[in-house]
Amino acid sequence: MTTDTLLTVTDFSVVYDVDPPVEAVSHVSLELRRGEILGLAGESGCGKTTLAYGIQRLLKPPAVITSGHTVFHDEAGEDIDLNTLDAAQIRAFRWDKVSMVFQGAMNSLNPVARVGDQLDDVFTTHRPAMRRAERLEEARHLLDLVGVGRDRYRSYPHELSGGMRQRVMIAMAMALRPQLMIMDEPTTALDVLVQREILTQISQLREELGFSVIFITHDLPLLLEISDRIAVMKDGVIVELASAESIYHHAEHEYTRRLLDSFPSLTGERGDFIRGTQREEEAQ
Repeated sequence: MTTDTLLTVTDFSVVYDVDPPVEAVSHVSLELRRGEILGLAGESGCGKTTLAYGIQRLLKPPAVITSGHTVFHDEAGEDIDLNTLDAAQIRAFRWDKVSMVFQGAMNSLNPVARVGDQLDDVFTTHRPAMRRAERLEEARHLLDLVGVGRDRYRSYPHELSGGMRQRVMIAMAMALRPQLMIMDEPTTALDVLVQREILTQISQLREELGFSVIFITHDLPLLLEISDRIAVMKDGVIVELASAESIYHHAEHEYTRRLLDSFPSLTGERGDFIRGTQREEEAQ
């Protein structure tokens, strides 16, 4: 029986086995709903990307998962415990059920291969039964879907703008119609206009195709615009998890309020831009 929950993460911890050991993710538990955009916010180094990699078992030494379970509730009604999958099973699972747009993804395309050929690689690897004509049409359809246009099928990455390369990576992540897409800082290094276009497109594609999104960024105001719920992470721990509206109007944790205060308002009275810690020191 299909539930409203797509992903359940329970008591999840990751330690970097160095000297001394560093606990990057500490006993994180969360649920992701079907069709939901869950924002994951926090400053650099708080464990956001480590959590995303750990969920998919993409971590490499010295990172070690020390506790917890990740269960994927497939739309077919099967509950898949990712901890129990062998190497071949997890490879097949990743791009088919869960895909990821990696940080700096727009620079991840092979510079000497046409974008159409790179999209075709996804189908030949994961859908070997597809005929070439079907793969060609699906790749062109994906380029249309993300706003690049099928006429760019034979373009090389250097012939595309940064925003277009990012859209190609999103198309690649969507190729197999996964139920979950994890996006790690997908708009980093893009200007604000292109960023706005891509965010709008992600929301539209989510509405059209029905997949869920975990959207990782340090930019909390950006998440307030596109997310249904937001998890705020600090020092490897989720300190607050609530709806975007609740986070904006009634943030409970001091760290969340500081993140909100770190972005100056374009309206209202002019004031001094002073960090919360400085305010506290001055008040004492």
